[in-house]
Amino acid sequence: MRGPHAAALTLLAHPAAPGPDALQLGVSMSADGAGWRLQYTLTGDLNTLLIPQPQPQPSGPADGLWQHTCFEAFVGTAGNAAYREFNFSPSGQWAAYRFSAERVRDRAAESTDHPPVITCERTAHALDLSVWLPPALLPVPEDLASWVIGLNAVIEARDGQLSYWALHHPRAERPDFHHAGGWTHRLLPAPSALQSPA
Repeated sequence: MRGPHAAALTLLAHPAAPGPDALQLGVSMSADGAGWRLQYTLTGDLNTLLIPQPQPQPSGPADGLWQHTCFEAFVGTAGNAAYREFNFSPSGQWAAYRFSAERVRDRAAESTDHPPVITCERTAHALDLSVWLPPALLPVPEDLASWVIGLNAVIEARDGQLSYWALHHPRAERPDFHHAGGWTHRLLPAPSALQSPA
């Protein structure tokens, strides 16, 4: 059986923090037994933004990446309060957090033994950030449909203002990526996986 197919999705800025005009942000993802592949694409006038520069040496884990431009994923399983948070910076730095409940961090369960692989390409009007997320970092679901996934980003303008992007914003008054109501993406089998072999 082949893994789930890539899904092209659009992230929306929270109305309370919309950020610079004319930005567009999309993400696609695919998964199989070898891990997940995420591709974030930001388009618009990137000269209006503050974007961390790639580091010359291989980058390691870092805290506070969400205080500047970074791309994120939240992963849980249906009916389970525990979840994972991932931050991916254009600098190549990353973070992988575990939570036992909403905003209750489980530091003892965290590990840096299986780092994600991040590549970033930028022009004046487009930034493509690709992430390979190894399966050791992901929760183990009973089946594909039990994964609940939030795909998000924080974008920093040159004046220091932050905008918050998500597939769905469950709170109208403020952005909240940790709220499971925003984790609306589900993985589905590829169409060919639903057909019996000839």
